[in-house]
Amino acid sequence: MSVLVGLIVMLGMFVVVPAGLGLIDGPRPHGLRLLRRAWPLLALPGAVALWLPRSPTAATLAAVYALATLALALCAPARLVAHLRPPPAPGAGRRRAPAASEVAVLTALVTPSVAGLALVAERAGHELLGFDLGILALTVPHFHFAGFAAALVAGLVCRTSGSPATRFAALSVPLGTLLVLIGYFVDDWAELAGAVVLTAGMWAVALPTWRDLRTGAPDRVTRGLLAVSAVVLVATMLLALSWALGEATGLPHPNLTWMAATHGLGNALGFALCSLLAWRRLRAAAPSKETAPWPV
Repeated sequence: MSVLVGLIVMLGMFVVVPAGLGLIDGPRPHGLRLLRRAWPLLALPGAVALWLPRSPTAATLAAVYALATLALALCAPARLVAHLRPPPAPGAGRRRAPAASEVAVLTALVTPSVAGLALVAERAGHELLGFDLGILALTVPHFHFAGFAAALVAGLVCRTSGSPATRFAALSVPLGTLLVLIGYFVDDWAELAGAVVLTAGMWAVALPTWRDLRTGAPDRVTRGLLAVSAVVLVATMLLALSWALGEATGLPHPNLTWMAATHGLGNALGFALCSLLAWRRLRAAAPSKETAPWPV
């Protein structure tokens, strides 16, 4: 695993995932609260595994992190059940099916497990399901950022505005992520279809972030973080489209090393990190208003 990819993965492990978990309110299973507190400790063996040679020792350390991601994924069905459970007030009826924003947060809880399993296989030197080690190495950051961070931010944006465009984003980002994953097993054209859906969803996140959230932010730093996240997202998803189109058609396109240095680094620093920092500031400034994440 290259130094750049390893550093991006560590950013996802130690910063993006715990910061994102701190933004999830609403029905929160007890296990999710425990995982949020323990996440840096659980991520440490996985981070150490990144810098060891591929070996049983590295794979064992990676497996500790993978188990944490699987435990996080198991919080999704518990949260879904909590949403569907009838409210305690007599005569209140059943709760409605999860909203688009909740679909996005459930996706965010599940996607790190894909990264965790890919990390174990890559550190063991095992070509899981026929994927070469280079693809597995890039799958790890992809499902921390294009999986967890993208779905979570799409849900936050939808929660704030609830417009048709943001509901589309909250649904299409999870769908696009799933289609890209399916495309790994089908062919390059299926992966291109997933990239198109995911790009449409991410651009649907970028537009209200720039137009509404940025202009309504309470301070200059938050406005700057939101502006950077929106602009970077447009550029990085263009790169993702160009790569997927080139893979499907044979047209010239960036190689994976270039994609890691541009698309990957841009999404990690420019989109995910800036977005989550901005949302933490929005929550601190208005914890009881519409900019706050999911209500209880």
